[in-house]
Amino acid sequence: MDRLTMTDELEAIDDATITKRKIDHTLARFSAAHDELEAEEAKKRERRERLAARPAALLEQTRTALQRVVTTTDSAPAEAAEESAPQTRLQEKKERKTRQTAKAGRIAAAVVAALVFLSIGSAWGAQTWFDAKFNTVASLDEDSADIQDAAGQTGDENFLMVGSDTRDGAAAEDGVGDADGTPGARSDTVMIAHVPADRQRVVMVSFPRDLEINRPECKRWDPATSSYSEESAPAQKIAKLNTAYAVGGPQCVTKVIQQITGMKMNHFVGIDFNGFKSMVDAVQGVTVYNEKPVDDTTLGMIIPQAGEVRISGDQALNYVRARHVKGDPTSDYGRIKRQQAFLGALLKTVMSKDVILDTGKLSGFIDAFAKATFGENIGINQMMTLAKSMRGMGSDKVKFLTVPTTEEANKRGNEVLVQSRAKAVFDALINNTPLEEKAPAPPASDTAPAPTSSAKSGGAKKSSSSG
Repeated sequence: MDRLTMTDELEAIDDATITKRKIDHTLARFSAAHDELEAEEAKKRERRERLAARPAALLEQTRTALQRVVTTTDSAPAEAAEESAPQTRLQEKKERKTRQTAKAGRIAAAVVAALVFLSIGSAWGAQTWFDAKFNTVASLDEDSADIQDAAGQTGDENFLMVGSDTRDGAAAEDGVGDADGTPGARSDTVMIAHVPADRQRVVMVSFPRDLEINRPECKRWDPATSSYSEESAPAQKIAKLNTAYAVGGPQCVTKVIQQITGMKMNHFVGIDFNGFKSMVDAVQGVTVYNEKPVDDTTLGMIIPQAGEVRISGDQALNYVRARHVKGDPTSDYGRIKRQQAFLGALLKTVMSKDVILDTGKLSGFIDAFAKATFGENIGINQMMTLAKSMRGMGSDKVKFLTVPTTEEANKRGNEVLVQSRAKAVFDALINNTPLEEKAPAPPASDTAPAPTSSAKSGGAKKSSSSG
């Protein structure tokens, strides 16, 4: 045998032998790596086959159960008939009808049970998938010293909802402008949805965008990236409410609202006008009621007729944005009423049988909602809590309020908070006591900009109320 072709480790070593040994070692390593990859691929194939077999096995179990129901219901009466006494034709007809009804009932029960069994596994996965689509942005401060009687608010669900009119990504046909013409972001809508721990009422409180506040120091917010910088915007003693979002984003709005109300905000829901229309279109429109047509001097004719009208996404967007409606001298207050009415109508539509029982509509709405919203501690369960609470209550249990103001702009063009009446409203929500009816306007000394902080209450015990 040629010595140079041998690769025995004990043989004499020359350059050719060294080269061949390197080749042999390399081939050995490739072979080992190939074997490992083949083993890993075999495991993956086995896992895929096992997963693929589960639905088939489940369907086979369901089919067997259905067969058992059918054969049992067919054979049992037959055996009983052989042992029973002869029957009249009428009796036989009644018995056949009874057997058919029982069989149909048992088959239906088996089918329902199978569907429930199949849906249990997919429900958790679907919820997780939808929840993952929400854009989470740091927004809350549940340990703030501004929260009154934090322990007493345990179990309450407070949703701080902000409608942002950022133009980033908006198309010309959206009719909301663009980032070049209107840069930055503002909060055109600020609203609290309060659901107490006993779930006996829902109170929606809106805040005018021009409410005069003492804005605290906040980290600066970049709406384009939905992030905060280390740089802080200085406090401003006199400012409009909508500047809080423009300067400091969700965290700054939460800080301001908790200072004004003393309430613990545990959900923040930001809704971008740019994606608002698709939410309405997903449920094929929302029905609203107006006493007269809605014609805006800036946006044009929005709803040309009075009464109940089903509006589309484009109409809905203009309906909640309109600030210069002909015949409405209140501007923001008229818009707040339309926004409150529309929100109630939208939630009612989403919780209706037409949507809940229509998988396509419900999935479309949730998908559109997830794409158009951002915030913290929001998801399917949280939003369904709010929707179900509003759906299951009569008009006496769902209250729509606007934070008490003088209702006349001051010389700076700002709405001024009425401190005593506002405190009474928020104390009633915190302590779950009846809401008082609107009192006469107080003297001028009782009005002032919203405070920068709230004194902590003594922890009043909650009582159940439907007021």
